[in-house]
Amino acid sequence: MIERRDVLIDGEWVPSAGDGVIEVENPVTEEVFATIPRGDAQDVERAAEAAAAAFDSWSGSALPERAAVLRALADIVEKRTDEITRTIVTEIGEPLSIATAHQTLSTVAHLRNTANALEEVDWDVQVGDTLVHRAPVGVVGAITPWNVPLLMIAMKVGAAVAAGCTVVLKGTEIAPMSSYFFAEATLDAGLPAGVFNLVSGNGPEIGEAVTTHPKVDMISLTGSPRAGSRVMELASASVKRVALELGGKSANLILQDADLGRAVAAGIADAFRNSGQVCGGLTRLLVPRARLAEAEEIAAATVAKHVLGDPFAAETTLGPVVTGAQRERVRTLIRSGLDEGARLIAGGPDQPEGLDRGYFVKPTVLTGRPDMRIAREEIFGPVVTILPFDTEEQAIAIANDSQYGLAGGVWAATTDRAREVALRLRTGRIRLNGSAVNPRAPHGGFKLSGIGRENGRFGIEEFLEYQSIG
Repeated sequence: MIERRDVLIDGEWVPSAGDGVIEVENPVTEEVFATIPRGDAQDVERAAEAAAAAFDSWSGSALPERAAVLRALADIVEKRTDEITRTIVTEIGEPLSIATAHQTLSTVAHLRNTANALEEVDWDVQVGDTLVHRAPVGVVGAITPWNVPLLMIAMKVGAAVAAGCTVVLKGTEIAPMSSYFFAEATLDAGLPAGVFNLVSGNGPEIGEAVTTHPKVDMISLTGSPRAGSRVMELASASVKRVALELGGKSANLILQDADLGRAVAAGIADAFRNSGQVCGGLTRLLVPRARLAEAEEIAAATVAKHVLGDPFAAETTLGPVVTGAQRERVRTLIRSGLDEGARLIAGGPDQPEGLDRGYFVKPTVLTGRPDMRIAREEIFGPVVTILPFDTEEQAIAIANDSQYGLAGGVWAATTDRAREVALRLRTGRIRLNGSAVNPRAPHGGFKLSGIGRENGRFGIEEFLEYQSIG
């Protein structure tokens, strides 16, 4: 049993003011393996005061100093890769063979990328006789999710620190060990006391206390639209800046002349990452109606290759979803699709054979209509909905007919052809013919997918304000 009793405030590990604990469950065994403090508003008060006191000094720090700290953080995480990854696997169940790159080494790369991006920001621009200066926004309250727990901390804290801000982090209570790993790393990397502070607890208590604290100038949250809406509501009382990354229902649009086999297989692989618990997963598969039967056959064959089970076993490609409540939500949505007339291509709502314990969900593909719940709601599980279309115009309309707009994919015979269609989609990040995600390019969405951008210089700029001087 791992027991964490302290929080990090002003460079010191101190006991939480809260008198309760939060239990952390292993989604494979359904057993508690760790506890963290259930903090209260006193922890937030101390953390925000420390961050505010440290701001003047850190905001005036030299860019090379900030870059050096970020690179030192990356080096520390890299040295602890095995330990950190195995703990994350225990928390969320992503297969170890995938999690090393997806969870931990991606964090290392992101921190180094942020350090490099400091040189790309236009900190001072002369506009006539006026100096336009970019200044750090102040104290940032960062609230991070459980699905990629360490990377999301690095994305927010790394960019904020690079911008010259100080931070109060409220990490996820579902997979909280990454928050502690990162906090330890900030001490080892030489980040000055108060620049980074960690509080622990749940959203309604600690998250809301961070959001409403008068010395917190900005909130950066990754979470559900419901959480984002609540943060906006609370932050509006003091007119705080907000940056929100809230999820998606992304379309993978396959044109008539595309390589169907490659496109369908790659799209399902993308949607099933981390058992479908990724906000930018391509969960709507749009295919020409004339090629629907072929696409369904490819999808079924692709799903059949997946292996559910122990995430520490080499052959496992899919672990469980993170909680019992999440499993029930995914199964409920699968059932709703069947009730609304969707055709089951693979998987289904039943417990996978041979897995009597653990929050496992069968990898599932259904063919449905754009008006079904499975085609409109973010499921956050290993579920893909195939949607046939008759014309290119109809395909674009279906792709855009969503309350979300985070990611997307377009497949065509040529990249130029795919780009023509991509420019008509209302979504933040679009991959062409399976192209890799560029970590220096901005990540963020339209509509319910949020406000603001992360990654590279764009992520740093999210934490800067303009000043006109002269």
